[in-house]
Amino acid sequence: MNKQVKQLSISKIVGERSIISDDILAVEEPLEIRLDFGPVTDRTVKNISVTMRTPGNDMELAMGFLFTEGIVKSFDEITEVFHPIALCQTNTGNVIQVSLKTGTEPALQNSERNFYTTSSCGICGKASINAIRTTGATIINSDKLTISSELLHRLPQLLKQQQAVFEETGGLHAAALFDNSGHLLLVREDVGRHNALDKLIGAALTKNRMPLDYQILLLSGRASFELIQKAIMAGIRIIASVGAPSSLAVELAEEFGVSLIGFLRDGRFNIYTSPHRVLLPAHENTY
Repeated sequence: MNKQVKQLSISKIVGERSIISDDILAVEEPLEIRLDFGPVTDRTVKNISVTMRTPGNDMELAMGFLFTEGIVKSFDEITEVFHPIALCQTNTGNVIQVSLKTGTEPALQNSERNFYTTSSCGICGKASINAIRTTGATIINSDKLTISSELLHRLPQLLKQQQAVFEETGGLHAAALFDNSGHLLLVREDVGRHNALDKLIGAALTKNRMPLDYQILLLSGRASFELIQKAIMAGIRIIASVGAPSSLAVELAEEFGVSLIGFLRDGRFNIYTSPHRVLLPAHENTY
């Protein structure tokens, strides 16, 4: 049994019968992300975030989070990512510390942008989108990236074949990167959909694949504003989700020239923004 899942005994009710059975659950634990920076003789250690996640790929999660939030700009700014030894003994490793190079100043003001991405009351869409601009995200004006509708239809099954923990628990989200020939490049799972994407982007960051401007992102659930924001920070131009997008996610994708596809399942999908990147059979192309 790996650290991402936990087995326990449950009572399963079938009709009028109660059966004692074993069940497997996705593990959820807190992860504290810390950043240390400054001169060699005067380092500052700052708690940046605490997120509930499925253990595994924690270093990728931390780096992906810092990058998608605009706090760090590139992998070159990072010197070390580690579990602080003194804390591991009492916190089971649920702390990750990221060290920045001397002379690198993190954009900590961007961490305040989380207010826009997590608040659901009183925040207008325009304010949220303007907050993304402050992180340095750029609008995509033109590119030659395309994907066929036939390939889009096949992506969910290709992803399902790689979701090992989901098959055991049914309780995890996944984020995957494909090229436009349908080759799976990376996949990450987590109990939180935003964590799965941060892990994916963190992995791409360590492999020097940034920006991800010629990859297709597939999300196993719905497409929220926060997920579109993270994808935009990574330079992704085509985002497909098995579930529905939110209205603000569509507005953000439209603003930044991203092709957003939703309800990609059962042989159908909806194109919400920038449809020119999706190649349909000639008799179906109506735009």
